[in-house]
Amino acid sequence: MGAQCRTAGQGDPAGTLLWQQEGEAPAMEAGRQGYDLLVIGGGSGGLACAKEAAQLGKKVAVVDYVEPSPRGTRWGLGGTCVNVGCIPKKLMHQAALLGGMIRDAPHYGWEVPPLVPHDWRKMAEAVQNHVKSLNWGHRVQLQDRKVKYFNIKASFVNEHMVCGVTKDGKETLLSAEHIVIATGGRPRYPTHIEGALEYGITSDDIFWLKESPGKTLVVGASYVALECAGFLTGLGLDATVMVRSIPLRGFDQQMSSLVTEYMASHGTRFLRGCTPSRVGRLPDGQLQVTWEDLASGKKDVGTFDTVLWAIGRVPETRSLHLENAGVNTHPNSQKILVDAGEATSVPHIYAIGDVAEGRPELTPPAVMAGKLLARRLCGQSSDLMDYDNVPTTVFTPLEYGCVGLSEEEAVARHGEEHVEVYHAYYKPLEFTVAERDASQCYIKMVCLREPPQLVLGLHFLGPNAGEVTQGFALGIK
Repeated sequence: MGAQCRTAGQGDPAGTLLWQQEGEAPAMEAGRQGYDLLVIGGGSGGLACAKEAAQLGKKVAVVDYVEPSPRGTRWGLGGTCVNVGCIPKKLMHQAALLGGMIRDAPHYGWEVPPLVPHDWRKMAEAVQNHVKSLNWGHRVQLQDRKVKYFNIKASFVNEHMVCGVTKDGKETLLSAEHIVIATGGRPRYPTHIEGALEYGITSDDIFWLKESPGKTLVVGASYVALECAGFLTGLGLDATVMVRSIPLRGFDQQMSSLVTEYMASHGTRFLRGCTPSRVGRLPDGQLQVTWEDLASGKKDVGTFDTVLWAIGRVPETRSLHLENAGVNTHPNSQKILVDAGEATSVPHIYAIGDVAEGRPELTPPAVMAGKLLARRLCGQSSDLMDYDNVPTTVFTPLEYGCVGLSEEEAVARHGEEHVEVYHAYYKPLEFTVAERDASQCYIKMVCLREPPQLVLGLHFLGPNAGEVTQGFALGIK
């Protein structure tokens, strides 16, 4: 499990540490440091909160520690979005879109050779260098704002004290008046499947591969699964998505089927209603995957160079010893239970971002929630984060942006007879000259039927969906 703090036995009062019984207290006490605010987790939400509080005059520390993935992938300060999420994902998506533009170019008079190869190595190096520059930028910003940064793995000793362990086992005690937990989550591995952990990778690894992943099986139908399969296909690789039930659960299902329809017509293969049972390595180094068709019960086998698990995420709460502080988690999701002001079951301990129950797993809301929380803690404002109508975009080859309710949610909430849907297929101008197929470019608006027909949800499928949705989200908000 990597670095761990040595806390006392269950019967001892919370926070009695073993070294206190072993006469090691003086050395540890000397290392004990007190802060107004301690932030656990140096990702989007945690860094935003720490920087804002420091700017408002508080003494702030951030502790951040990246446990290497089972594959051994590690990265710097900045959290999932910067290192293994939105940023590298969108850059690789952009690389794939450029491939499409190269194919369009001859229609617009550019003399481009028909087959232009893609160099994974070059792209990966450029993307990784950009991410490293962001890591450095975060370090510098913390320094500029006089925020103390500790690269240690933290766990609670009691409700005001945290013990941190460096990767070589050195312990530090930190105490704070207020503590913010912003540890986010990590990809889930299907540990019940033989060979899953040994031979599979996740989104924690794909962006840091030095060599091309080659022929890839993506297991899962989340937006992470579809985005990864989409850019792999766009870069000219053979990609297959194995879907157990429905793609993009939680999103509008009509939009979801258009997204996968477009992907399938552009070369991504889909295995529907299937679930893997075993992954093994063949003598030539390739991976052999056995799966079962859930409807027929028939087993099938295929060989791949890479197997990417994209079956959801688990919150980083297990190693925090939340019980020592009395912080409650949701029995199923293991996420931390919070109120409207981001407070946990312990009034001076807060949780923001992906680790908090019922919050969108998106960077911008985590950043905003962190800033607003810091302002409230510093007595600058009483504004709470508004989690209603948060826009989001799925960066599949044909991008899908939405804000507000899906058609299914609107009907469930208001009843079919009270919902009106306006919709249209359209052809982006840039698709015309290049003779691109626009049969999945589509927009729909989900409204209340009664005048003035309040817009409940907006769904857009097409190029630049993120920018389009951002604009409309303002109107809906």
